[in-house]
Amino acid sequence: MSGSGVPLLAYLLVSGAMFLIGLLGVMIRRNPLMVLLAVELMLNGANVTLVGFSRFWDTTDGQTFALVVMVVAAAEVVIGLGLVVAVYRQRLRLNIDEMTRLRG
Repeated sequence: MSGSGVPLLAYLLVSGAMFLIGLLGVMIRRNPLMVLLAVELMLNGANVTLVGFSRFWDTTDGQTFALVVMVVAAAEVVIGLGLVVAVYRQRLRLNIDEMTRLRG
């Protein structure tokens, strides 16, 4: 347990606030790009928690796992943005409630 630096409670408060803002963004927004940004915010909130616990216990396991989560999040953004661009080319109005099926 590390005695210097930022306390664990600060990490948990910041990550909880980030996750909550991202959750509200997913529930409230209807634009797919904004929903993707909100999901990214939620993932980054989880990463802050992992890094905070990793520093608290003096291990690198949480930081390694946070790096893996960032790689998965980057892949999710690439796929998500590709889908949003494909839908945008078909019709101009993007609304998550109206996106019930994908046509090839």
